[in-house]
Amino acid sequence: MEGTRKEIAARLKERRELEGVSVEEIAGKILVDAEAYRKYESGDEDIPASVLHNAAHVLGADLTELLTGEQPRLKIFSVTRKGKAVRVERRSDYKYLNLATNFVGRKADVFEVTVPSETEQHGSHANAHPGQEFNYVLEGRLRVLIHGNELILEPGDCVYFDAMHAHSMQALGGQPARFLAFIV
Repeated sequence: MEGTRKEIAARLKERRELEGVSVEEIAGKILVDAEAYRKYESGDEDIPASVLHNAAHVLGADLTELLTGEQPRLKIFSVTRKGKAVRVERRSDYKYLNLATNFVGRKADVFEVTVPSETEQHGSHANAHPGQEFNYVLEGRLRVLIHGNELILEPGDCVYFDAMHAHSMQALGGQPARFLAFIV
């Protein structure tokens, strides 16, 4: 996983340099601290999926390009078969699968996210990023904290929110929780 993080970080840095964008410029546009962004590009820190999504948008890149080094190719539809989604190892506390990597010009990124049961005991750090997010719970119980508000979601429940506000998820009941996350 370390190699993957380093490879993604190198592609991110290369794309930023090719676009002639400074670290300070991109950090300001995606609303992260410049020093934190440098750590992402060096591969010293895990890059949150939302940061990667927003950086791709600012740099005119596709998230797939940053994750895999390949351009998406499909323009009419894209099917992701069971077990074939691209794993995104961006945060140690959540497991991400990118479900729509091969469609050109996506307006949103769609992830299947698994929150392990351990987050109930250890908690999860909050994240904030530009854009909006929609989460739909598939399995388990999920505590969602958004801007100081606590929501308990069960399978079939969903929440849509302004992702600029700090948010985090915790699995409840000693079981992992799985949800679909749409980041726009």
